[in-house]
Amino acid sequence: MGVNQYYFLGKITKKYSYKGEIIIFLDTDEPSLYYSLKKVFLEIENSFIPFFISEISNYKTNSIRVKFEDIDNEKKADELINKKVYLPMSSLPKLKGKKFYYHEIIGYLVQDTKYGKIGSIDYVNDQSSHHLFVLKKDNKEILIPINEDFIIEVNRNKKIIKMDLPEGLINLYI
Repeated sequence: MGVNQYYFLGKITKKYSYKGEIIIFLDTDEPSLYYSLKKVFLEIENSFIPFFISEISNYKTNSIRVKFEDIDNEKKADELINKKVYLPMSSLPKLKGKKFYYHEIIGYLVQDTKYGKIGSIDYVNDQSSHHLFVLKKDNKEILIPINEDFIIEVNRNKKIIKMDLPEGLINLYI
């Protein structure tokens, strides 16, 4: 499987015990969805290597304590610290309604109730404190805050996100 067939789940942050247990920080809003994992993939030298889980438990907010098969001491666990953890795209829970994964809405058309078609989503900027849709229209970049109150509908069949944006926001760009 290629890189586009996996999604980032989190990162191994530290070891937990001398028996090779590790802590994985889960980069998700719903960590409980991952409390029964049987296998994850670690990115090692640009490859995705499967690691089978023999024990798993909730650790702290957004973290799990994991014991991998074949990792049975501190030295082996140390080698895994800071490794990124992935799962196959096929394992992502399906979202409904106005919820979406950032990777799934790339290319969607954003349509506003007042302005009509604004542009297509080029990417999502999640590096700022407030995440943004980054749209391209006529060689211009348009930034739209991702706010559930602005989103009216996510139409997955037509690949359109209908929004009701604040007065004046689009005027900044057009």
